[in-house]
Amino acid sequence: MADTIKIGIAGPKTGPVTQYGDMQFVGVTQAVKDINGRGGVVGRMLEAREYDDAADPKQAVAVANKVVNDGVKFVVGHVASSATHPAADIYEDEGVLMITPAATSPEITDRGHQLVFRTVGLDSDQGPVAGHYVADHVSPKTVAVLHDGQQYGEGLAASVHQTLERKGVKVALFEGVNAGDRDFALLVQKLKAIGADFVYWGGYHPELGLILRQAQEAGVQARFMAGEACANDSLSRIARSASEGLLVTAPKAFDTVAGNKAIADAIKAEGKDVTGPYVYPAYSAVELIAQAIEAVGSEDPESVAKALHEGTFKTPTGTLSFDGKGDLKDFSFLVHEWHFGKPRTEVSSR
Repeated sequence: MADTIKIGIAGPKTGPVTQYGDMQFVGVTQAVKDINGRGGVVGRMLEAREYDDAADPKQAVAVANKVVNDGVKFVVGHVASSATHPAADIYEDEGVLMITPAATSPEITDRGHQLVFRTVGLDSDQGPVAGHYVADHVSPKTVAVLHDGQQYGEGLAASVHQTLERKGVKVALFEGVNAGDRDFALLVQKLKAIGADFVYWGGYHPELGLILRQAQEAGVQARFMAGEACANDSLSRIARSASEGLLVTAPKAFDTVAGNKAIADAIKAEGKDVTGPYVYPAYSAVELIAQAIEAVGSEDPESVAKALHEGTFKTPTGTLSFDGKGDLKDFSFLVHEWHFGKPRTEVSSR
């Protein structure tokens, strides 16, 4: 028997979206410290092992194979849906239990896997929350829905588009761009030409930050909205004042929950940001693994997965239970307003 119980942390440590990986690494690292401080799991310490997938599908496959070869039986990750999707197939085939705190594409858990879970909601939930809020509280005249053509961004944008249409809000422009693009002059011209007064973005923050800034410079008078992957301070570093007032759907700000103060204080003491939307879902993923191992008295991933499917667990993100797919039975995305240089504020869940 090994001296420690190894937990892999798989996510981007390099590449354009390292901020999302940072959130996950911060949450997992703190959870491991706290659980070990309580005596570990079944009398043994947890050991975190970090793996960089750069949010790239091909690198995620290489990482998943490395996890298997390293004998790691539990993984928190991956982050990007496009990277999580192929990695999950490998983990399922090789008997590794995976919990993603960030990947929101429904396709990840739609394939009947029994060792794949997530501690975040689905785009099929998040999109309707955004769409309903726009229709009921913003009432725009001319809407554009944009995306980056990737699994997460396009799927989320499509969900918002469908919800808006069902609510009677016509989408004048539904268009994709290329992830990694930096010049959005033609796109901004299209927004001006149709007189867009509301723009929804499905994708990550690097492109949105540039779109916001370039739209502001071109005099576009439109309110913007995006998903949880844009709820980070790096967006403001790119967009600057153009990010003020951005609407984002994101999980509850778990760092503000009174019962989580000790966790927040410990993370802040390390000089780390506690406000990222994936920090606490990542922390809860480790708690779930630890509690399920304790419940069955075994590190066997199939036994632990069975316990997760059947049990109810108290975590910093609430009392959690899973459906047969490995998705949370109850998870809420809320609408927040982004403030340049200040904490986001919750405005409505619908």
